[in-house]
Amino acid sequence: MKYAIITGASSGFGAAIAQELQGLGYGLVLLARRIDRLETLQKKLNQTPVYIAKLDVCQEDQVREVVSNLPSDIAKNCFVLINNAGLAVGRGPLDTGLSDDWNRMLDTNVKGLLYMSHAVIPLLKKHPFSHIINISSIAGKEVYAGGNVYCASKHAVDALSKALRIDLLARQIKVSNIAPGAAETEFSLVRFKGDEQTAASVYDGYEALQASDIAQTVAFIVTRPNHVSIADITIMPTAQANGSLFHKQ
Repeated sequence: MKYAIITGASSGFGAAIAQELQGLGYGLVLLARRIDRLETLQKKLNQTPVYIAKLDVCQEDQVREVVSNLPSDIAKNCFVLINNAGLAVGRGPLDTGLSDDWNRMLDTNVKGLLYMSHAVIPLLKKHPFSHIINISSIAGKEVYAGGNVYCASKHAVDALSKALRIDLLARQIKVSNIAPGAAETEFSLVRFKGDEQTAASVYDGYEALQASDIAQTVAFIVTRPNHVSIADITIMPTAQANGSLFHKQ
């Protein structure tokens, strides 16, 4: 059985991707900080084997330990890595920002992706046409007001996707970058540090993307023939034109 490793799997995109990939017959390795949510998700996903582990991708030692401790039957059959763990914290001019927020974003969005890719690529190298899918953002394509460090971190994801595609070309490992626009998940709640009213207002007046939309995009990517590699997809709500322009009712 082929296995897919998904970071940030406890909610949002990660949980939806897990459900979609299980429907395609993949066994799952679900990683996240909130082990209680992973345990709940594991009970719901009963079509294929599901392995869960608590992991903060910011901690390189944890990443190494979790990957090295995968059961042998999983480790030798890893075909897909979904680098999904990511977040935005705060929004505003750089000079009013908090270095703690910057560090959380850079540690998670950039370093976490590096740590996971470094640990898992040796497993993927066993299988030509295996796959890395990085969940980036429209913020990785353009910069919007107040998004400075978050945008920088997602531009880094975009660049790393391109670089990995070069690095892994000889191994025929596919590397895909997905750049979602506005999506109604816990993203804004985290960005605005639990302010539910402000987070909800982000999606007022238009129909945002849902986690299932991104999960279906992942399913499309991994089901292409071996000779087809989807390098990059930007996906937005119909009501969104770019990183900051929306049509709201």
